[in-house]
Amino acid sequence: MSPTMTAARIHEYGDASVIRYDRIPRPSPGPGEVLVQVAATSFNPSEVGLRAGYLRDLLPVTLPYTLGLDLAGTVVEVGAGVDVPAAGDRVVGLVEGAAAEYTVAAAGSLVRAPERLPLADAAAIPVAGLTAWQAVHEHARVEPGQRVLINGAGGGVGLFAVQLAKLAGATVIATAGPRSAAAVRRYGADEVVDYTTTPLPGGMDVVLNLVAIGPEQAATLATLGEVIVTIATPIDSPRATHFVARNEPAHLARLVALIDKGELLVEVAETHPLTGLDEIHRRAEAGQTRGKIIIQGDKS
Repeated sequence: MSPTMTAARIHEYGDASVIRYDRIPRPSPGPGEVLVQVAATSFNPSEVGLRAGYLRDLLPVTLPYTLGLDLAGTVVEVGAGVDVPAAGDRVVGLVEGAAAEYTVAAAGSLVRAPERLPLADAAAIPVAGLTAWQAVHEHARVEPGQRVLINGAGGGVGLFAVQLAKLAGATVIATAGPRSAAAVRRYGADEVVDYTTTPLPGGMDVVLNLVAIGPEQAATLATLGEVIVTIATPIDSPRATHFVARNEPAHLARLVALIDKGELLVEVAETHPLTGLDEIHRRAEAGQTRGKIIIQGDKS
């Protein structure tokens, strides 16, 4: 009998109850691919919209669909033509279908996992880290001496963005609620603004918006900086750029290098088993999650 595995899948769009933990055949790698035993994936808020069907035009998927975009794991089998990575290598990458015990990935999409982190914790890096890297370095082009306002600094992307902006030499003003303020300060923000009680400051060189906002706040953010970058709600301004992060292994490798040098820290807020993913979706929709949540792969 062919080996099987557990995968967190949706067969239809809907609320968190549509997430099922199916036993399905374990995949095999094709040419240029590797089979990875998943140590962990991580939860990303965008997957709530994907699961509910809100993103079907932007991110069309074929149902049934295995959730999970962040992958940390160990290569267990390689396909034809693959020299790197090799069986036994610990890897990370942005890979669809990572909410499973095993997944197949293009060999070129993976990079070596950081040596300074537990392998499961490395699943916090790909989506959030790539988004922050591209926001700070490609779109905002943050430079030494600039004043950078990061709206939504307490989330998974925000904690990377705060650190990357600081490493670029900027003065970082971060918005965070009471639950996240201490973490944001710990990761290097020069000033923390409690958005629940205090107006956001103006006169910024760069504004990074990392959270969904309403029309009134979007209009406000449009007036606060010379360069505005948003990964969530589009902002109506000729100075604003809205983008969706792309899978760029070279950027991921640079993030890993910074982590291994001790210059970039990774914070994991919570860790849960694969079969708890539906409950994480429910909590996220109720506004009860913060930071990066790791979903560990179950062991067959």
